[in-house]
Amino acid sequence: MPNPRGNPQNFDNQPSKELTEQLNFRVTKEMKEKVKAQDDPPQFCRDAIQEALDKQKRK
Repeated sequence: MPNPRGNPQNFDNQPSKELTEQLNFRVTKEMKEKVKAQDDPPQFCRDAIQEALDKQKRK
């Protein structure tokens, strides 16, 4: 039976970084629908968060 949480090597993250933590937050219904419409919603969220963190770091 496959791991329901996925395998880190299947995601676009560095091999040494495992995806072990979860983050939950509230969004509007419209935001949720737009995110769910993405090809890979979890990766889309990870990329968006990382982009915002990188942008904040450059300030």
